[in-house]
Formats: sequence, C-alpha cells, structure tokens
Amino acid sequence: MEKKLDIITIGESLIELSTDEHLKSAENLKKFYGGDALATAVAASRMGSEVGFITRVGDDVFKDYLLSSWQNEHLDTSQVKIAQEQNGVYFISRPKGCGKEFAYYRKRIAPSKLSLEDISEDYIANSKAVYASGVTQSLSLSAKEAVIKAFKDAKNSGVITAYDPNYSSLITTPETARDDFNKVISDIDILFMSAKYDTVNILEINSVENIMKKIWDMGVGTIVIKSSPNGGYYTGYNGNIIFTEFYTHDVIDTTCSGDAFNGGFLHAVTHGLTPFEASKFASIVAGLQAKGIGAIKSIPYKDEVYEIFERGGFNG
Repeated sequence: MEKKLDIITIGESLIELSTDEHLKSAENLKKFYGGDALATAVAASRMGSEVGFITRVGDDVFKDYLLSSWQNEHLDTSQVKIAQEQNGVYFISRPKGCGKEFAYYRKRIAPSKLSLEDISEDYIANSKAVYASGVTQSLSLSAKEAVIKAFKDAKNSGVITAYDPNYSSLITTPETARDDFNKVISDIDILFMSAKYDTVNILEINSVENIMKKIWDMGVGTIVIKSSPNGGYYTGYNGNIIFTEFYTHDVIDTTCSGDAFNGGFLHAVTHGLTPFEASKFASIVAGLQAKGIGAIKSIPYKDEVYEIFERGGFNG
C-alpha cells in the first residue's frame, strides 16, 4: 500500500511573540507559532514532504489562528484534537549587539493532554517516518505514554522512527531526560542529539566515537550529533562517521535551527537520500533558518534549499 504521509510528528504548539528589541522596552511583538515538533513538521513540509502533526490545541482565542496556519503550511491536521486548556506562549528577542532573551509559559497547556487515545495505529502505519522529542515527553505522563505507543506502533508497521531528546534544563532534569530516553531508545532508528546538551546530560559522554559506538550498540542505525563547538554535524551510519559543516557563519538566531535540521533530514531520507547526503541537505535548511529571527517563520522553502544543495556548494 502506498503511504499517504511521509512524516508524522508529535508534540506541542505554542504562540510565539518576537521582537528585535529588548523585551522590557518593546512596544510591538510579532505573532507567530512555535514548538520543536511543529518546527520539524513545517521544515519537512516546506521541503515538499506530506506531513501530519499530532497535538492538542487549546480552545481559546488562538485556536483558529493555529489551525488555519498549519493548514496553510499544508500539514495534515486530521489528528489534532481540541482541549479546554489554554495554548502556551513564549517570548523571544534578539536585540542588536546583545544575547537572546527568552521566556515561555507552558504549564498545564492543551498539548499536555496528549495521551494514548491520540495515537492511531492505522494513521501511524500509513506513514514513512514518525518523530517525537524529549520536549513532547516532558509535557505530562500521558504524553510520555503517547510517545512510547507511537514508536512501538511504528516499529510494528515497519515505519521509520526518529527521536531527539532536545534536553533543556528549563523543562526537565538530567535524570528524567535519561529515563525518558531509555524508555524509547530500543524502538528508535534515527537519533538526533546535541553535543552541548543531550550527550553530556543524558549519556555523560563527550567523545563522538564513543557516543556513536554506544548508540549503535543500542540498535540505533543512524545517529546525528549536532556539534555546536565545531559548527556542524557528525553523522554515524553503517559503521562510518562523517562530519558536515554548518551551512553558514552568518547566524542571527539559532532558536529551533536544530528542529529545522531534523525536518530537513527526515524529508531527505524519506525521499531517497542517504543519511550523509541528508545531513548536507538539512544543514542548508538549518543554516538558512538561523539567518532570521524566530523559530518557524525563518524556515526556508524548498526551491532555495534545493538550488544550493544541487550545486553542491556551501557559500552561506
């Protein structure tokens, strides 16, 4: 049976309010939307993938804005459910010459009501790849159960599974993140990890070679280590490790660039590229995204990415 969807992502949605001024003095904020699994979904969709997004949306003043925006992004929202809880929100600013300012509010929000009943085995089976993150797991105990079920259903149906711990001390602890990681890793085919946050806090290993060996021994076939200190990505596949440079040094805001990378990578591997080729493709997606302020609104579109990728040069 031909698959209806290329990729399904599971996670939260948040209202994004952004500015290039200090938050304390900004009088105007630009409204958009964000969330790591949502950013991954939009990145893949903008590259040309058929993408489904599973979440719960709050029945508040932002509900219609979110649903219509995702449909405009060509996401399949047939599995999105409405909850009585509110939608979450975050504020982000990149004042010129200063560091990033960030604040967010996500306690008891609608996506925290994600549960087993949100995961349809048939819907999962009708896709090529399923993705979720540690951020999704951090929403609630019921969300953790939903992620576990989605990955198990995917494995049972021969669907690719992809996971990013996406560790943040703002939402979890190393101990909890490690426990969440261990509960899903046996069902994962593709693993994304940050060298700055994930490998240090979850694996407590710094060496790329040792990380790759440990994860391969766990049964994961493809690993991407997003390495901030070296400005690029280590991709491990089939016993080989290849480094890919970050596309550009002209960086304005890296918020969600890792999620944009994940979306670009999953698009590439579900469209016939090898993991090493996929890392080059995804690096362009992430690099172009990091040239703008905000998470999802800065994600590029496929024409620009493919033009750069097909000429084979990094000149960002």
